[in-house]
Amino acid sequence: MIDGMEHLPTTEAAVTALRELADRYGREIEVTHDIGADQTSRRTAAGVGVTTDPDGSLPHEAHAEFGGLPRVRVRLFPEDDALIDVEGVECPDVPRDDVPAFLRSLFDGLAYVKARRFPPGYFLVVPLPGDRTYKEFIPMVVLTPWLSARVR
Repeated sequence: MIDGMEHLPTTEAAVTALRELADRYGREIEVTHDIGADQTSRRTAAGVGVTTDPDGSLPHEAHAEFGGLPRVRVRLFPEDDALIDVEGVECPDVPRDDVPAFLRSLFDGLAYVKARRFPPGYFLVVPLPGDRTYKEFIPMVVLTPWLSARVR
């Protein structure tokens, strides 16, 4: 299902894809859900007891944490994007539809850390299908053993 899936229309569809990835790669997954405007992180201005958005929809946010290395946490937002944390390196604003490909790249060992000599710095590079990549700066204090083993 997830190989041919091009669009994840809802947070629940994305959670299903994450569970299938965890099963495929033999990883444990723990998922929690925040449902309602008063529970989701981006709707802090929601009034007391207000659970729906002004358009009447019920926002749904999910948090998934994968077992094993690399340590990966995914936060799926109702606005069709996600925040993926890889070993403490946050990759914000990943479109929901790119999350499965992003995780496959990590779990298949395609992701790497690019070192720059001057000015010194490290970047997590995650290749995606279609010659696209996600590149995030890594502070040197966050360079974990898993990240250090992937420096090029």
